[in-house]
Amino acid sequence: MTERSSLMIGCAAGFSGDRTDAALPVVRELIARGQASVLIFETLAERTLALAQLARRGNPDLGYEPLLDELLTPVLALCLAHRIRIVSNFGAANPLGAARRIRALAKELGLRRPRIAVVHGDDVSGLQHRALLERSLGRAMPCEPLVSANAYIGAAPIAEALTAGADIVVCGRVADPSLVLGPALAHFGWRTDDWTRLARATMAGHLLECGAQVCGGYFADPGYKDVAGLASLGYPIAEIEDSGDCTISKPEGSGGRIDERTVKEQLLYELHDPAAYLTPDVVADITTARVRQVGPDRVRLEGVSGHPRPPTLKVNACFETGWFAEGEISYAGARAVARARLAAQVLRERLADAGPLRVDLIGVTSVLGDDGSRWLDDPLEEGVRDVRLRVALQQRDRAQAERLVREVTALYCCGPAGGGGVRTAIRPRLGMVSCLVPREAVSVGHAMVDESRQEAQP
Repeated sequence: MTERSSLMIGCAAGFSGDRTDAALPVVRELIARGQASVLIFETLAERTLALAQLARRGNPDLGYEPLLDELLTPVLALCLAHRIRIVSNFGAANPLGAARRIRALAKELGLRRPRIAVVHGDDVSGLQHRALLERSLGRAMPCEPLVSANAYIGAAPIAEALTAGADIVVCGRVADPSLVLGPALAHFGWRTDDWTRLARATMAGHLLECGAQVCGGYFADPGYKDVAGLASLGYPIAEIEDSGDCTISKPEGSGGRIDERTVKEQLLYELHDPAAYLTPDVVADITTARVRQVGPDRVRLEGVSGHPRPPTLKVNACFETGWFAEGEISYAGARAVARARLAAQVLRERLADAGPLRVDLIGVTSVLGDDGSRWLDDPLEEGVRDVRLRVALQQRDRAQAERLVREVTALYCCGPAGGGGVRTAIRPRLGMVSCLVPREAVSVGHAMVDESRQEAQP
């Protein structure tokens, strides 16, 4: 991957739980275009990683993306046959476990053994990093048991793995745009201090990282921002040039839309400072960027500027904070809202010593919040004939959290009248704190998974 022709990078997932049928149209499009290609899956978020750590506690073989098989099975044979590299962070808390599962999956499908590389170094939860976290977090260092601590590492180990011949690169917590920058570094052979090119490819990665969001998915708002074909939404493809500039498109004939508006909306997504978007690889500046339509569902991004990377890496530390309990019950027909409000009042009185309740009247007030202070009849609610009461409680003591589950269930016969469809749940609750650590304190790299022993070998 040292030639200077354009590099095609398709994205087939923007989060854990994304559609599992998105990859096949993207791969077919990459094959049809006949250029050097990479397929990425972005499946990791802060909460996702902590939950993966909890899953690994229960079973040391787990802790990677739970939909791994469903994501890869439709396209693994095509990617191996057509030399389409796969890069993903679906390793989550157990990249080696994910690599082993991919090798087993390839064998089950009757395919050749892929060369799989595992990126390491992001996990800083071990005892050897305890002093580093304590210094960096200071008073914010949690007293509760630590579930995970991961640094957002950059693109270099991905590029090194691809240069070493990996067919598939499995990562844990890398910065989302680095999934794109890594292949670009390997393909074009850029210097790691070529800040302009790095920034441009980083912003290409930023456009791809949320999957179909840039193709009109999250953009859609009927009657205001109409998007056709959402049920067959295409996922994005970036054509990256040696300059780092890129053109965003999607599979031919797929639903959705790519135009200047969808690209600009995604370009600004989660961007705290347009002049200084901080990543582990580079500081990107989009104040000089230009976005222009160059064809149907084809938009070019060019002119992004870059500055030297930060001297620090971001670390997210997740810790146990007790239990989260919630319950729901529906009320319908005449005076539905009044009955739901009465039920909420009953729960507040019976659980007064358990802690503050979150109360939502779904269909009346939920997303915008209800702190329980508005109990007078609202004329706007008179026509509401279908409402679902939701209550939630966070508690360090599981026994106290379980009281909410029992009290919501008791509303069946304890009133008010006509309640039904109770659903309850209780699960561990995680908290998170963030800090910056010196870059040199985090050692990163990659290792190939040995074909015979299925172990990561340096």
